[in-house]
Parts: sequence; structure tokens; C-alpha cells
Amino acid sequence: MTLSLFNQFVSPSIMWIPLAAIALALPWTLFPRQTTRWVNNRLLSLQSWFLSQFTQQIFLPINNPGHKWALLLASLMLFLITLNTAGLLPYTFTPTTQLSVNMGFAIPLWLATVILGLWTQPTHALGHLLPEGTPTPLIPVLIIIETISLFIRPIALGVRLTANLTAGHLLIQLISSATSVLLSILPAVATFTITLLFLLTLLEVAVAMIQAYVFVLLLSLYLQENV
Repeated sequence: MTLSLFNQFVSPSIMWIPLAAIALALPWTLFPRQTTRWVNNRLLSLQSWFLSQFTQQIFLPINNPGHKWALLLASLMLFLITLNTAGLLPYTFTPTTQLSVNMGFAIPLWLATVILGLWTQPTHALGHLLPEGTPTPLIPVLIIIETISLFIRPIALGVRLTANLTAGHLLIQLISSATSVLLSILPAVATFTITLLFLLTLLEVAVAMIQAYVFVLLLSLYLQENV
């Protein structure tokens, strides 16, 4: 039973070719493309409005040098939302339930913000390791604690996204399995579990979008500290 629950998180392959790469490349084919017409369609207009609102909200507290990251973070936001929500469809694979994939997103981007801070303003970046007014005996301890918390940030980014999506997929599978069993035994209870499954699916769609937003929001906060 335990093995069958977690089989959905195993990366599928055909003829020893992992399909995770195809799943990662698929979202880019789903986005509407810009056209040369004067009037765009509604989907493209909605996408443009969403991106403008997102970038305005994320980059409002960030200085002008950090605005160069707008295209990268907005693209990452759309990419994660598409991956997370597409993984809720039947017979699909969600790459963002794999910790290795999420760490592949988190570590390079976090490291880029740290290197940017050390390159542009090293004194300010290193000053985060020691709060102002710290007593002298506590300086070595606080430097160690702040350094550990700094290196935990990418791990927290990847684990948070993986854990939330994995938990949602497991709950959906458990309730759907219980519903299929109860349909022939207790139809009244099965009706309740179907309603619960529908509400849980809506909740998971919201969680998929919120977790993508939180992932990019935390990256923008790390960028704000180093710009």
C-alpha cells in the first residue's frame, strides 16, 4: 500500500529515456505567443495583465538594479504555476514533487543573489551575518548561526515546495481510492467523499499557485537584501 502511494512520484521513462525532461519542457509550449496584430486575444491580454501586476508587486520594494531580474522571476513564476497545476491532471507527472528538481531551481538562484550582493556591496552583504549592537562574547556564536541560516535558505525553498505538493497529491490519491471502494458499499458516504475530493482538488489548485508565488517571493526578498 505504501509503495503504491508513492509510485506516482517516480519519474516515468520510456526505453530508458526519462520523461521528466519532456514534462519540464512542455509548459513553454502552452504559453500564448505575442502577435503582430493591433488587438490581442483575451488569453494573451490576461497573461500580459497578470505579468504586469506580478512584476509591479514583487519589484516595488527593490532598487532599480534588481529590476533586471524581472524577466527571470516572472518566467519562473509562470513556469512553476504551469508545472504545479498541470500535475493535478490525471495520468500526468509533476516534476516539482521531486526534491532534486526544486533544489536545482533554488540553489543557483539563491547563490546568484548572494554572489551579486558580495560583488556589488560586500560590506552590506557581510553585515547581515552580525547584527548591529551584538555583545562581544556573542559575536562568534551569532556569526555561525547566521551563516547556517543563510545556507539553509535554498534547502527551505526546495523542501517547502516539494512537501506541499507531495502532501496534496497523497491526499487526493487516498480520498479517490476510498471513494472508489465506497461507491459499491456505502453510496451515501461515497457522495460525501466525492464532494470532499472536489473541494480538495480546488484547494490543491490554489496551493499549486500559491506555492509558486511564495517560491518567487522569497527569491525576491533574498534579492532585495543583496541589491
